[in-house]
Amino acid sequence: MILDIAFILGAYLFGSVSSAVIVCKLMGLPDPRTEGSKNPGATNVLRIGGKKAAAVTLLGDTLKGALPMLAAVLMELSPAALGGVGLAAFLGHLHPVFFGFQGGKGVATALGVQFGLHWMAGAAVGLLWLATAKLGNISSLSALTAMALAPAVIWLVRPAWELVLMQLLISALLFWRHRTNIRRILNGSEPRIKP
Repeated sequence: MILDIAFILGAYLFGSVSSAVIVCKLMGLPDPRTEGSKNPGATNVLRIGGKKAAAVTLLGDTLKGALPMLAAVLMELSPAALGGVGLAAFLGHLHPVFFGFQGGKGVATALGVQFGLHWMAGAAVGLLWLATAKLGNISSLSALTAMALAPAVIWLVRPAWELVLMQLLISALLFWRHRTNIRRILNGSEPRIKP
């Protein structure tokens, strides 16, 4: 029980490290919380700092989900504890204690959680994103589609209700964070990946 709590708390603190803010600071770029969409995530860093800064941010955000979950898997924690670790890392990204609880939307961190749980889960969700991006050419729509299907992927790869519940909560929170994107998708004004 103490180990479970330590892992969950550690996952939240690790998730609270804002890759976007740190990368922009190190590269001499504006604070992503005050520029562009004001979202501290890889997409906004791409807008204000270019591909290199965005790639490093994306990697950092993915590792924030993957490393705590992978460590918990290797320690053979229970499905309930694994679910807590994954959700905590994701919540750390959304509401980082070190950065005024102003975080990103969580797509890369959620994908990291899935990869940490099992590489097949991460690969399947990543392929769903890529396929939807190829068809729809809208990044947010691709993320929403992949995360809507992610609970089924988790069930197929690691069939435990605690892990499916974790993913359902992550997906619901991710949809909430994308509510303005959803409105723009519905009215046709959401930006495309390639104009």
